[in-house]
Amino acid sequence: MHETQPPEDARRPRIVVPSRSDNLLRNFTEVVGGPLGTRTEPGVVSPGRFTVERVLIVLTALAALLGILLKGYCRANGWETPTQFYATCYSDFPELFRNRGMADGIFPILGSGSQFEYPVLIGLIAGITAWLVPGGDINAMALAYFDINTLLLAAVAMVTVVVVARMPGRRPWDAAMVAVAPGIVLAGTINWDLWAACLLAVGMYFFARRRPVLAGVLIGLATATKLYPLLVLGAILLLAVRTGKWRPFLVTAGSAAGTWLLVNLPFAAVNPSGWGYFFQYSADRGAGYSSAWFAYNLVAGRLGWSTLGADGVSVLSAGFFVLACAGIAVVALTAPRRPRLAQLAFLIVAAFIFTSKVYSPQYVVWLIPLLALARPRWRDFMVWQGIEALHWAAVWMYLGQVTSAGSSQHNLDMPYYVLAVAAHMAAVAYLMVRVTWDIYNPAYDPIRRHHVDDPHGGPFADAADRSPLPLKARSHA
Repeated sequence: MHETQPPEDARRPRIVVPSRSDNLLRNFTEVVGGPLGTRTEPGVVSPGRFTVERVLIVLTALAALLGILLKGYCRANGWETPTQFYATCYSDFPELFRNRGMADGIFPILGSGSQFEYPVLIGLIAGITAWLVPGGDINAMALAYFDINTLLLAAVAMVTVVVVARMPGRRPWDAAMVAVAPGIVLAGTINWDLWAACLLAVGMYFFARRRPVLAGVLIGLATATKLYPLLVLGAILLLAVRTGKWRPFLVTAGSAAGTWLLVNLPFAAVNPSGWGYFFQYSADRGAGYSSAWFAYNLVAGRLGWSTLGADGVSVLSAGFFVLACAGIAVVALTAPRRPRLAQLAFLIVAAFIFTSKVYSPQYVVWLIPLLALARPRWRDFMVWQGIEALHWAAVWMYLGQVTSAGSSQHNLDMPYYVLAVAAHMAAVAYLMVRVTWDIYNPAYDPIRRHHVDDPHGGPFADAADRSPLPLKARSHA
């Protein structure tokens, strides 16, 4: 019997429209005519020139422009203390350019006597962009260095947004969270963290496409930029345990390790002391700004308690992170349904930030793409971003005081700064609780509500459930 094929349009996937599926956005759209109409079929009806990706790129470009405008005072007047803090336009780029020898032609890590406190790929990016700076007055050179890196970061942000939008599934508009994120607008040009977020996003994209070798290569490159992308391998490991499919983990981890070694070995061979400086610096540093340990030391100093030294902070930070990972493993192995890769990745990276010795304002950049994949709920996202914006302002007002005892009307006293730190950590903790809730109750998961398993899980998508802890686990083929 001849079987009639459905029309081509009927076989195309329908895109999930945020103005229909998200309560917060549905209410916001009332001012522009309400949610998308019932006669429109995203993914079926041609959008003409206004494709999802083109709109997202435009949004990202506008957000990048806003981020540059917010640095306008420092671009016009220079990055000087304390005004760079009070104008909330601080960036590491001019500071490192002037004080790590790059203005004098010293290449980070490879240069003789270089002490550069970042991994090798950031050193490579920092050094190459320093070559592009024309000669002249040191302040003009620092401005050019900032502008060059900011322009590259805008392009990197666009790549990140497009990759998140192209992740398998029916929700490309979730990438708008990355495109317009206030955290990226405010903190994206503080340091080179967006490079690591982009490389990790591309790696997760390849993993979702069931290409573990390429995924491992990109994760290895991301780890050579910032160490945190390595943690995503922990999420892949938990899914390997849960499904009994070990090859995706072994291939991805092996490719990541090989890539990391291939990138790092030349630097280590040419200048061992310069290459090892980052690891020594990370091991020896004490409590850094905006971490839980730094906030404790501030309160303890005010109340006359004992403060934590560098060794104590290192032990507590590592210990609590191990405990957090153990808790995440229990969640992953006892949930009634196998968690999604993005959910576990978000939990592990958030736990790392939460327990880290330092919690810099730009670390928010690490979490934004992961949250867009793990829990694309605009209400929670915007509340979190608002709290992060308050912390972003608070840390500069506090630094203006402690670095130069600037004008009192611009300063923020210690108790208010500690409250801002507690608020932004509480917001991240809340997101972790919500993601955990979604894992144990998949009906609340915005992704699985559309009757899909794990669009970002690659080889683990629709795999059989073989949890070694059968207490609550059950098979979901």
